[in-house]
Amino acid sequence: MHTSFRLSVYLLLVVQLFIGCSSDPLPEPDGSQPETPAATPDAYQDKIRTQPYPKADNELYLNPTPLIVPQTMKTGERLQFSLSRTEDFSSSETLVTEPQEWCMYNPHRRLDTGTWFWRFRSTNINGNMPGEWSQAYRFEVKNDTPEFVTPTFKTFLENVPRLHPRIYCFLDDRIEEARNRVASHPEYKELQNRATLALNVDYTTMPDLYSRAEELRQHATYLYQAYHLTQEKKHVEKLRQLLEVLIAAPPADKQLFASNFTASNIAWCLVAAYDLLYDNLSASDRTSAEELMMRVARYYYKVNCGFQENHLFDNHFWQQNMRILFQVALSLYDKPAYSSEVLPMLEYYYELWTARAPASGFNRDGMWHNGTGYFSANILTLAYMPALFSYITRQNFLLHPWYRNAGRSMVYTCPPGSKTNGFGDNSEKGTEPNRLIAAFADYLACETGDSYAAWYAGECRDLLRRDYELRLYRMCTDQNYNTAFPADAAKMVWYKDAGEVAMHSHPEDTEKDLALSFRSSTFGSGSHTTASQNAFNLLYKGVDVYRSTGYYQNFSDAHNLMSYRHTRAHNTLLVNGIGQPYSTEGYGNVMRAMTGQHISYCLGDASHAYRGISNDPMWIGYFEQAGITQTPENGFGTTPLTKYRRHILMLHPSTVLVYDELEASEAVRWEWLLHSPTEFGIDAVKKTLSTNNKTKDFVAVTQLFGGHVFALSQTNRFAVPPATTGADYPNQWHLTARVDGSPATRFLAVIQVGDTKESVSAIHRDGDTFSVGDWTIEAVLDASKSSKLTVTHRTEPAVFSYGTDNPTLSGTSYPRQYTGSSLLYDEVNGTWQVTEMTDRTPVSTRAITR
Repeated sequence: MHTSFRLSVYLLLVVQLFIGCSSDPLPEPDGSQPETPAATPDAYQDKIRTQPYPKADNELYLNPTPLIVPQTMKTGERLQFSLSRTEDFSSSETLVTEPQEWCMYNPHRRLDTGTWFWRFRSTNINGNMPGEWSQAYRFEVKNDTPEFVTPTFKTFLENVPRLHPRIYCFLDDRIEEARNRVASHPEYKELQNRATLALNVDYTTMPDLYSRAEELRQHATYLYQAYHLTQEKKHVEKLRQLLEVLIAAPPADKQLFASNFTASNIAWCLVAAYDLLYDNLSASDRTSAEELMMRVARYYYKVNCGFQENHLFDNHFWQQNMRILFQVALSLYDKPAYSSEVLPMLEYYYELWTARAPASGFNRDGMWHNGTGYFSANILTLAYMPALFSYITRQNFLLHPWYRNAGRSMVYTCPPGSKTNGFGDNSEKGTEPNRLIAAFADYLACETGDSYAAWYAGECRDLLRRDYELRLYRMCTDQNYNTAFPADAAKMVWYKDAGEVAMHSHPEDTEKDLALSFRSSTFGSGSHTTASQNAFNLLYKGVDVYRSTGYYQNFSDAHNLMSYRHTRAHNTLLVNGIGQPYSTEGYGNVMRAMTGQHISYCLGDASHAYRGISNDPMWIGYFEQAGITQTPENGFGTTPLTKYRRHILMLHPSTVLVYDELEASEAVRWEWLLHSPTEFGIDAVKKTLSTNNKTKDFVAVTQLFGGHVFALSQTNRFAVPPATTGADYPNQWHLTARVDGSPATRFLAVIQVGDTKESVSAIHRDGDTFSVGDWTIEAVLDASKSSKLTVTHRTEPAVFSYGTDNPTLSGTSYPRQYTGSSLLYDEVNGTWQVTEMTDRTPVSTRAITR
């Protein structure tokens, strides 16, 4: 990626400075990178790691980096790592680790800039009889690699609590004061109400105890919080009853491990009671509780060790199980009967968090790349683990770049008073943020003073008080942060690691805000993400204008596979009726993005997203269960697509441009897709698509232009309808613009959103020039000619230019430095400046093998 910046018209001619295009609060590690290489990887991210990390062609996310070995390359019971500044590992400072069970190593110290080498070898369980060293892997630490150094496990262990209760030890210095004022706290009544739900249950007569594990987990939480704050014995005695019932009728394995949430839910019930009652349990009850916790701990340590460090994203593990398994280990690490067994577990989960958390370890953006709709499921763990680690080690785990960006990401992806504008399973649900997201904003505001998080929490006070998961933390913490909206907030945020962009006309005011989200991700499609590379969602006043369609009723039923997860359900493209596979191989990438006061812009490349069928065994099994074959007739298969580059511009405050460059190695059928909750009014002559939101009183009009003649059609039927239908699941509208039999074509969509029909400007076309209100757009739609997109304003000097010619900025010709670059001249923080950008090479965890 190349970017250039000039402060004024005079300086345009004499000064050249190279900067990044965003106003991110952290230094970016990609200030100057080469063009994307001609050869491309089969996947930027492996679902299950197949190559060691890092290698020479991996740019580091953090300094220090974890060293990770694929589980398949561990051939003995233990692994040893060696790290050195010299390729022959002969230097005196070369490190050789003790043999360990897991497949990762964290240096826990800043690595000096320059070239490093590492290798590994397998050993037997005693660490002797080592195998041959692997080849040496090389990586580079750059000056601008973000630094985040964590304490060693030894430091953690030296400071870990020895007394009970210990699970919420990070609140110890606040708990007495909180108890003194608990009855006057605004959440006191709800604290008691929830505890009463549990008090009114007789666990001794509860049928199907283990099938109700989630309900029991909630009850244990209510009771733990209430007793910890009020010290009323009725709460802890009810926990005792729950504990005694569980140990009196211990579950069979098929009950305990019916699902991984069942086991961790039961484990939390045991931990909560054990932690509060430890000194008041009989020896037999204590031993029984310990043995039942150990059954869970042993089972999952065997499953997790070696696997979790190499799995891209095991949802349930990171949502809940990681936290509870650590709490089990924290409860038992110092008990003589179990210490030798539990200490390695405690160390493993500590090192795993350091290597792979938060958000997979390969994401510094503060957003949830695995789908915005499932972000809230991770929040308790995302708050608890750094709070615990920071308190015990006396080093701040919230200094990780992901946490430093999380407040801003919530503002731009899950705006207050709005539906989420993100992607993935569940993201379409609700009309406002989840209560847990509000609670997380409050947590970040209290702990870090982040201004975005503070404003967000202030806007969501009612939601915040509905949350119970972080209630204990809130009732022990002063919420005295400044809730003013950040004065320097930009109109666009580029999530470079996750592969999304969020644009807002008025991010501080939902009722005025036109919000666009765009996805093209190196994480591909699968898990809780969807096959939506180069797709966008558009919201106005907090509700959908154009959005991905379908209903998340089931992770993998026929509707999900064909009309929710499938590319046909998203505002992107089909090639010969075929979409993107559900795999990391179906990836995209946001290549460029920049913003100013008048124009926001991004470019996504999904040229490699249409890569055949889903070969992941998990998805193969789900297709078989649903009775669906992955055939071209069903929208799955290979395509001859060679180029799919989508340019998105928001011309503030109310106009959006979508410019697509499409090429294939042979003639294909192109299907340009747009989805709406309401019916499109189609003008077949003018190629306009109009929708009307009568609830929020606004209209949206899209006029579509193409390099070829195209046919417009719409339907309100799904390829496969949802299993549950009715008023809560209305049919949605799906529009297709179809071009038949062409190896290359282009589209330009001009989208206008306004409160009245009169606020939508007529579009006047003269060849490749389009006039829309005060904006003039020049777009080359003939695919046989060089691509070009230029945007200017009638009264403001703002200019966007993509192509090869030299644009005129404030009456002066600007000498474009890079052929095919994207260039923006706009006002940023009160100063007019120009940013020129070429393609950004992604920071990948798997890249071209050399």
